[in-house]
Amino acid sequence: MSNDLNQDLESEAGDPVDGLVVGLDAGGTRTRAVLAAAEDGRPLGEGAAGPGNALTVPVPRLTDHLAEAIGQAVPERARARVVAVSGGFAGATAASTEEPGHVNARAALTAALERLGIPADRIRICSDIEAAFASAPGTPADGLALVAGTGAVALRITDRRSTATVDGDGWLLGDDGSGFWIGRSAVRAALRMADGRGPTTVLAASVGQALGVPDEVLPADGDWSRAHREAYRMHVLPAVMAELPIRLARFAPLVVEAAGEKDAVAEVLLDEAADQLADTVRALEPGPGERIVATGGLLGPGGPLTAPLTARLHTLGLTLDWVPDGSRGAVALARFAYGGDTR
Repeated sequence: MSNDLNQDLESEAGDPVDGLVVGLDAGGTRTRAVLAAAEDGRPLGEGAAGPGNALTVPVPRLTDHLAEAIGQAVPERARARVVAVSGGFAGATAASTEEPGHVNARAALTAALERLGIPADRIRICSDIEAAFASAPGTPADGLALVAGTGAVALRITDRRSTATVDGDGWLLGDDGSGFWIGRSAVRAALRMADGRGPTTVLAASVGQALGVPDEVLPADGDWSRAHREAYRMHVLPAVMAELPIRLARFAPLVVEAAGEKDAVAEVLLDEAADQLADTVRALEPGPGERIVATGGLLGPGGPLTAPLTARLHTLGLTLDWVPDGSRGAVALARFAYGGDTR
């Protein structure tokens, strides 16, 4: 959606829409801004910019990204009519206004709005996960939220605020069952096969190709001699160590592809990932029938873990309710901050 494709910032009677709100979904890779009517949440404009993690993006750069995204979404002629702004930020939370991510997000958002000439009287800051939870139909206030993308974390949401967290501990200490976890497991399986500790898997060849291992090191007939195995390790290890650890997440699709080819190792990895996510949810002690809203590429329509995790959660009396991101929830929370009906 772009402003060029929008109907107009006018009501059906041709009068300007008086109350406008902005919802922000500021994640680790991009910031998305949605302009909507305060009365009914009807989307009117959209903009996007760079990363919006309130802990890892310096405040001046975060301010620039927010100003760019909001500036695209809100035409200059309509900026004085914005009555509330809500931002769901990676690295922030609504639970504590003194938490560093919350402080950074509020400072950057306030500065961005001032730069654009948008009133900053009603600002609501929350996490991108809290916003994603609010994106579910009915804008729920209580329940569970699960994210399974590059990272993995589950939250208990009470009165639209996080009150309990399981995992989300990052690549070094946690994120079990995430895209990173799957990708790292793929490389581990490839190396274990190469040194003789693990079973044969097509992941060795696909990981090697992705890392630029020369063709002559990857035997076309699948006959991995000891010389091939040693040469493979000599290429793979330096290539992996030269990248940021989080880049291992890019190998997760290779596991999904291998599992589709009935590679036993890949199938086990996806099953283990689903088990990890189920354990993460179980640690929140959910009650039967409790709302659980999920987001992230691993759990979307056709996502590789959707079916296995759904089956595991069914035994707990839970059903996944997937949302693509937190932009819809951020708009709803902005309307809530203004005092409109967010149901």
